[in-house]
Amino acid sequence: MSAHTQTAEKGQNTTLLCQESYVCSGTDEAIFECDECRSLQCQRCEEELHQPERLRNHERTRIRPGHVPYCDSCKGANGNIMHASMTGSRQIAAVRCQVCKINLCVECQKRTHAGGNRRKHPVTVYHAGKAQERDEEEEMDEETKRRKMTEKVVSFLLVDETEEIQVRNEEDFIKKLDCSPDQHLKVVSIFGNTGDGKSHTLNHTFFYGREVFKTSPAQESCTVGVWAAYDPVRKVAVIDTEGLLGATVNLSQRTRLLLKVLAISDLVIYRTRADRLHNDLFKFLGDASEAYLKHFTKELKATTARCGLDVPLSTLGPGVIIFHETVYTKLLGSDHPSEVPEKLIQDRFRKLSCFPEAFSSIHYKGTRTYNPPTDFSGLRRAVEQQLENNTTRSPRQPGVIYKALKALSDRFSGEIPDDQMAHSSFFPDEYFTCSSVCLSCGCGCKKSMNHAKEGVPHESKSRCRYSHQYDNRVYTCKACYERGMEVSVVPKTSASTDSPWLGLAKYAWSGYVIECPNCGVVYRSRQYWFGNQDPVNTVVRTEIEHVWPGTDGFLKDNNNAAQRLLDGMNFMAQSVSELSLGPTKAVTSWLTDQIAPAYWRPNSQILSCNKCNTPFKDNDTKHHCRACGEGFCDGCSSKTRPVPERGWGPAPVRVCDNCYENRGIQLDVAELPSDEEGGTLIARKVGEAVQNTLGAVVTAMDIPLGLVKDAARPAYWVPDHEILHCHNCRKEFSIKLSKHHCRACGQGFCDECSHDRRAVPSRGWDHPVRVCFNCNKKPGDL
Repeated sequence: MSAHTQTAEKGQNTTLLCQESYVCSGTDEAIFECDECRSLQCQRCEEELHQPERLRNHERTRIRPGHVPYCDSCKGANGNIMHASMTGSRQIAAVRCQVCKINLCVECQKRTHAGGNRRKHPVTVYHAGKAQERDEEEEMDEETKRRKMTEKVVSFLLVDETEEIQVRNEEDFIKKLDCSPDQHLKVVSIFGNTGDGKSHTLNHTFFYGREVFKTSPAQESCTVGVWAAYDPVRKVAVIDTEGLLGATVNLSQRTRLLLKVLAISDLVIYRTRADRLHNDLFKFLGDASEAYLKHFTKELKATTARCGLDVPLSTLGPGVIIFHETVYTKLLGSDHPSEVPEKLIQDRFRKLSCFPEAFSSIHYKGTRTYNPPTDFSGLRRAVEQQLENNTTRSPRQPGVIYKALKALSDRFSGEIPDDQMAHSSFFPDEYFTCSSVCLSCGCGCKKSMNHAKEGVPHESKSRCRYSHQYDNRVYTCKACYERGMEVSVVPKTSASTDSPWLGLAKYAWSGYVIECPNCGVVYRSRQYWFGNQDPVNTVVRTEIEHVWPGTDGFLKDNNNAAQRLLDGMNFMAQSVSELSLGPTKAVTSWLTDQIAPAYWRPNSQILSCNKCNTPFKDNDTKHHCRACGEGFCDGCSSKTRPVPERGWGPAPVRVCDNCYENRGIQLDVAELPSDEEGGTLIARKVGEAVQNTLGAVVTAMDIPLGLVKDAARPAYWVPDHEILHCHNCRKEFSIKLSKHHCRACGQGFCDECSHDRRAVPSRGWDHPVRVCFNCNKKPGDL
């Protein structure tokens, strides 16, 4: 049972023997020292003792010549330092108690064996020479310092499983990393299938086996989301990720989260314990490379410019180390000594049509574990070698790392619909592109996700098809297009230069117009009595555009003449209520003034006949002389003759007796009708031609207003019966609260939410009309 053949009194030192006596009965030479077992062990005892699964990960140190074990009492069962808190480090043992079977330093021997029966326990003395102790202290000094630097490192949750960042800001991120804001560091992350020991790998590669990242033997994954910790020895931020192929309901979001971590990493470790490399590994890295180049390079460059960073974030993607651990199979390249493993990996990528172009380098590091524990020394050396290479990826401040992660999280966030999943790819475009679909052709938008927040319109590379339901045709002026400009035009009731009633009169006579901002009116649908051509064949080009959800649609035939007329009737009805005239006569008089030539005397100023001075009564009809423009009774203006000097001709028109007799009179040039007056004459002629029709409209004022409004409303207006409450303030409409339509969006509003006035050229309203608050806030032309 004794570890030494000498006694304490002799003070001699011989070969260390096994202290377990589990297989060898304490006669074999000790080869290992196990911290958890707190004993020296021979080769056979070490193998037998650590066969159980729960004991395989014990931390063991190989014994060198002159080795002296540590004091067992300085380290408790939970790994916390007890006596070392006073001395600053764990002490080397001075003696071994043969009864208690523990190693004790001088202080612990005094504390535990100074009195009582323990004082008589036989002990074996460990006595090393001063020179040997000094050499061992110098040899272990650097390693001890490194271990001590990592003793206080703890991990923290960086991003949860819903892609929400769990640190408040840049300062909080630096505080949890426990590093200096000016410290330049790199990022190392790990990927792999769930259960392959990613957290265990990071703990032994960077933190000397301390459980900085949580591990668990349970079936459920112990790593949910993304966890981070700072390695003060190598000056790197270490990131642990949730495993692939795990049981999760948000697989799409978790997979997208992995690529965000990959995008901010300088070095990626892909951990696999499969005896043979599976296609999933190559498919993952190939799809990750494609998605990185397609979606993340542009965003990382934008972040660099937006944040004013000196260090580029996206010159090249991270380097990759494939850490392959096997048990029963040979490592990659063992069967082909002449070929390096990296060459075989590139061949596998090509066979699967996966091209990892985004990664700056791909290295293979394998280890075959005949007997646990896993040897991580080769991986550790490979990682340190890659971290020292700054040719493609430079260290950067932790604030830069946080800003990059925050920018990617803000850009690529939100739920991913199940029907848009592309399970054949690890990182399909649907993870990062807009989910809007054209209502006409079903094509998806190819812009980045949440691009509408930046005011960027939807876009699709495929052509759309015409749909009568959405009327998704747009017109552009052909003349402007030939001059190198693309100007959109829309059919509408009247030109922007026409007054409301003059435009209505022209519309009744010559139909709708197409007006270009540069060329003016380029088309009228009934400009000629016959032979009017379609505008598509003459003055405009036609294009078919996509119809995206939430847009106002196209409905470019802005035929609002009926609504204009109804608005005028409402105004006339209000005016008539203030007068003593009968409604029919008042409407006729008002309408005559609206379309009368400039030289006509207004009806309101004509109180009596200009010739016989007979006062006009309510039912009397006033007649204007087409030559002088004064008002007469029917008896004093019954004659007709052409009046070409006023633009009336060659057909005879009504004139008064005085002008009929003076048929030889000629007007001065200054009195000739102007262009505006000429247009007014056309309006007057049309007004006379449709006077009976307008009279019928006036009579229709007695028809229930709801029927008239529904018949007159433009196509893009929401019907009155579908409007139950204000679209803005949500107040319910009643008899006391009237409905009003916004001329821009067509929704229904109360008067308080739509009292602004503004022209809406895109809908054919070139003069200020009622618009809602929301439309009034929009910049530019409506």
